[in-house]
Amino acid sequence: QVQLVESGGGSVQPGGSLRLSCAASRYTYSGRCMGWFRQAPGKERERVATIDRDRTTYADSVRDRFTISRDNAKNTLNLQMNSLTPEDTAMYYCAASTVFCYITDYGAGYFRYWGQGTQVTVSS
Repeated sequence: QVQLVESGGGSVQPGGSLRLSCAASRYTYSGRCMGWFRQAPGKERERVATIDRDRTTYADSVRDRFTISRDNAKNTLNLQMNSLTPEDTAMYYCAASTVFCYITDYGAGYFRYWGQGTQVTVSS
């Protein structure tokens, strides 16, 4: 059974940085789509960033501030978050699929595996 475990969340002041990590165990779909989603209270889940062997994508709200990366040797997914604002406050989830990212564009349901989430709070 694939297991995704997020870490690195916490509280930070506006303008600060955090680095999220997701350890994927028994996930053998090398090069397939993995991504980060977030959900704030009372808001819909938002796709933050995705990565596969061919491309990375970002939500407009985080482009140029967040960087997604992947260490295939360690089976780890990372999200470097810089210049954080209170609007970035949310629960962040790691997700993994068995397909390439262009297919997941048709719906988050293509992400078969999900982590439990890590909370990010940006506040002064």
